Amino acid sequence: MKSASKILNKVQKTLHFSTDCKVREVQFFDTKLFIVYIAPLTDNELLNDSVIKPLVEYDGTLDNDLTSFIKESVLANNEVQEQTDLNQFITELLKGKAGLIIDKSGKMLTCDVEKIVVRPIQEPPNSAVIKGPREGFNESIKYNLSLIRHKLPTPDLVIDNFVVGKYTKTQVAVVYIQNIASKSVVKEVERRISKIDIDGIVDSYYISAYLQSKPNSIFKQVGDTEKPDILVGKMLEGRIGILVDGSPIVLTLPFILVEDLQSSDDYYSQPSKIAFLRILRLIGVVLAVLLPGTYVAIQIYHYKILPTEFLITIMDTSQGIPFTPFTEVLFIVLLFEILYEANLHMPQYMGMALSIVGALILGETAVNAGLVSPPAVMIVALSGLTFYVVPNQASQFSLLRLVYIFVGASLGLFGILVLTVLVVSYLCNFDTYESAYLAPATPYIKSDMKDFLIKAPLTQMKSRPLSIANNKRNNIRKK
Repeated sequence: MKSASKILNKVQKTLHFSTDCKVREVQFFDTKLFIVYIAPLTDNELLNDSVIKPLVEYDGTLDNDLTSFIKESVLANNEVQEQTDLNQFITELLKGKAGLIIDKSGKMLTCDVEKIVVRPIQEPPNSAVIKGPREGFNESIKYNLSLIRHKLPTPDLVIDNFVVGKYTKTQVAVVYIQNIASKSVVKEVERRISKIDIDGIVDSYYISAYLQSKPNSIFKQVGDTEKPDILVGKMLEGRIGILVDGSPIVLTLPFILVEDLQSSDDYYSQPSKIAFLRILRLIGVVLAVLLPGTYVAIQIYHYKILPTEFLITIMDTSQGIPFTPFTEVLFIVLLFEILYEANLHMPQYMGMALSIVGALILGETAVNAGLVSPPAVMIVALSGLTFYVVPNQASQFSLLRLVYIFVGASLGLFGILVLTVLVVSYLCNFDTYESAYLAPATPYIKSDMKDFLIKAPLTQMKSRPLSIANNKRNNIRKK
């Protein structure tokens, strides 16, 4: 048996005698008790009402073993656990629990008095919708799990918890529907998470890096969402959600490319309009990636294929430009990227002013000064604008656009065509967690085409997608 004072000293020493580690001494009958807690993590009102007051104000008799009696008959806390390992006891303190050290016996109890501070329910800034639910995840994993439980009140919802990070001890939860998600995919995801060895996890994208099948690829391999309705819809199709404490972004696996051509608004709108919007997004992606490189290739190698009037316009506006078409377009692309980064990191009230200065003043001045031509500015601006019809892929497509510009300047339209074939061939062999990246286009899956570019009415969707690995094909599903 160890005295409470010795255990308390070890706790304080392990925490380097940090000033936010508070101790309250209480006399319970003839035994001294030490209540230990980390002040910033603890709800003082809950601590007083459920732990301190019951001990101080108890005026009955002692009918049992002291530790069992305190645990079962005195403390008014909903979660009281006995701890046998000192390190685990300290870990629980660092999670916001209060510790109770009993003198003479040296036994330790922990009570849940964690202070939970969360943002109010609000619409995620990057997932705004016209119709549909507007609630979004926040930084509390407990709150986020409650949102999922609220939308999936079924015993088949499984939540597997992990603790990742040597110092941060971050809680990570893997959520899925038992009878729908592929067991082999669940096993592989949990295997990868359990093997993560890192000092700290501060956001879900730290986990994302360890879940990628091809970590050196520029293409996105892990889905993400900020909205519970989207996550639940994906889980009903067989996907798995990965929640990280401290992050409002929930990861989803498996991921296929068509997911980013879809929007949550698609499932709350008329199907006739959705087909037009999805085709428009696909055209936007093609323009974003190919347009600047194609413009450079045509100007250098294939200007004869342009209509005469358009060719004369380009020649007139390009006279006196000191740069080659390749250098000109590359300069404008880099200028737009710099403006974007500056706008992203500027305070909000300054960002709008910077956008106006960059788009109007700098662009107009560069054209009037004869550094760049109006067609080149228009081409790059159109390309940059169309990136955000599929915002989740903007960073990946931005890198791909640069590659196309270099290839267009080096090999012309033939090089662009060859590169396109190589990219598509690469993606055709790109599998993520038993799911083909370009499904249902290739491999062609007829039943899944109902939710590809043309969306069928919900009443016609009576089976889960073959594009996603899952255990059940029957029953209607949709996000």
